[in-house]
Amino acid sequence: MAEITAQREHLRLCLALHRVLAAEGGTTCFSPYSVASALGLVYQAARGSTADELRALLSEDEPDIAKQLELLADAAVLDTGRDGEEPVIAVSNTLWAWDQLRLNDDFGADLAAWPGAKLAHAPFVTDPEGAREAINADVARTTRDLITELVPSGAVTVDTVASLVNALYLKAAWRNPFAVAQTTDGVFHTPGGDRTVPMMRQVEQLGYAEADGWRAAVLPAAGGVQAVVLLPDAAASSAAASGAAPASALATAESSLDADTLSGLLDGVRTRRVSLRLPRVDVGMNVSLNSALGELGVAELFTPDADLTGLSDDPRLLVSDALHESVLKLDEDGLEGAAATAMMIRLTSVSVEEPVSFVVDRPFLLLVRHTTTGAVYFLARVTDPT
Repeated sequence: MAEITAQREHLRLCLALHRVLAAEGGTTCFSPYSVASALGLVYQAARGSTADELRALLSEDEPDIAKQLELLADAAVLDTGRDGEEPVIAVSNTLWAWDQLRLNDDFGADLAAWPGAKLAHAPFVTDPEGAREAINADVARTTRDLITELVPSGAVTVDTVASLVNALYLKAAWRNPFAVAQTTDGVFHTPGGDRTVPMMRQVEQLGYAEADGWRAAVLPAAGGVQAVVLLPDAAASSAAASGAAPASALATAESSLDADTLSGLLDGVRTRRVSLRLPRVDVGMNVSLNSALGELGVAELFTPDADLTGLSDDPRLLVSDALHESVLKLDEDGLEGAAATAMMIRLTSVSVEEPVSFVVDRPFLLLVRHTTTGAVYFLARVTDPT
């Protein structure tokens, strides 16, 4: 029962975030796995109402996210040993920290439970660009160079002191590959008009279901991976056929697609002979998730009211940017995808009052002392600093 609840919660997050990101129409592509991982890491750093907002999004029906972490950890291991090309999955969950940031030991223990967990240091304050390059290079290694610039120029400043980063790479061959010779040009009805695209074809025993205005075809891949194609059924598509924009049929059907509906559709999949025509797919997305997460109830995380004292006792931490990039490709041989999500954490002032001006531009006294005992190592009277 707990496993079923975790799956439903994960689907709920998938669809909630999809609904926000797809609101403007057009093609979107993101990784719920990567986003859920990054949010889970931040949740374990959060306390108080900041944590409550994150938990409500990640695990509405559970008191914590333990089952979600278990689901994500299990999904990081693929089945192997069958005939054919071995699947590849790589997952990393990294805390990048400035070496002067005081980290809580408890967070290190929490981090260790995540797949591919590691702690790394970067010179955020002294060399922001060097820190950015280090994070991007590590993400590129995990994603096999499919994602090389997750953190854009300017996203790391002298106030940035940490980043929680998930990266994912997945490659799996179809159990029933498409014959390249069978791929021919076909018409695809886009919102901007009909386009001619390479259309893959096969007739195979595949998983198939129809329910609640949707049809589903399931393409099995190596390692226990599968691609599920969801298509509004013929009745839902009639508006597009009569001259409405092709995207309108999808948008209409999406409006009523919730976790229960999708779970029911997937549970109803049965094997039958399917004549499938599917275009090659090569899509991706590079987006800040700040506003999307705000619409889903995660808002305090990005304000000075954020409580990230699970990560560090310093009360001035907040998330400045939630960065996400994804790439997904489907062809005759199989699928390949990569995604990464970075929660950029910076210091902010506890007080919102104007800072006191302290300009040392005239002679002064200087003490160098031991903080605990008060012993003075040096006392200088400076009338000329050079």
